[in-house]
Amino acid sequence: MNSSFWLLLSSSVKKILAVAVFASLGACVTSPPKNVDNICDIFDEKDGWYDDAKKASKRWGTPIAVNMAFIHQESRFVAKAKPPRKKYLGFIPGPRKSSSYGYSQAKDETWDWYKDKAPHWGADREDFDDAIDFIAWYNYLSHKKLGIAQNDAYRLYLAYHEGMGGYSRGTYKKKGWLTGVARKVQTRASKYQTQLNKCEKRLNSGWWFF
Repeated sequence: MNSSFWLLLSSSVKKILAVAVFASLGACVTSPPKNVDNICDIFDEKDGWYDDAKKASKRWGTPIAVNMAFIHQESRFVAKAKPPRKKYLGFIPGPRKSSSYGYSQAKDETWDWYKDKAPHWGADREDFDDAIDFIAWYNYLSHKKLGIAQNDAYRLYLAYHEGMGGYSRGTYKKKGWLTGVARKVQTRASKYQTQLNKCEKRLNSGWWFF
């Protein structure tokens, strides 16, 4: 559509076209998997996600199942996930409690740190491949700096949530709710690994059977 043709259109037609464009862009956002409780179903449904998860695991060393369990806990695989807003007087919306966003719920400053140090300047928190690479990278740092085994989803999640400094200071020890969440992440990582053991050969072969 050239500029002269655009000028000939009425304002109402322009508005309709603009709405259509924004609607089509919104449709491009990846919807969550239908069954987030089964890693094989997730990878069967979401084309390219297994390759992304495998690449991140190979690059940073953290198992696929651990990284995927983190995303399940943080966002339930919702690309544009955000923390809830604070409510004033019980119903007036206020600011969100943090800048956490996307699949990984990474905060602005942590994401910028990742883009600088990974390095990965084109990374977007709404993109699955970038998000899972971020989680694998952060878990790698927790392994290197804190000595946490890369298959120890429980302690890796505590470091992910509290930050490496907070983990070193033991801030999680007074947060029973957080250690409970970390245990859930560990359980899910184990469950995902058991499931993945049954379908990974097929995923690596490139053949899907429905």
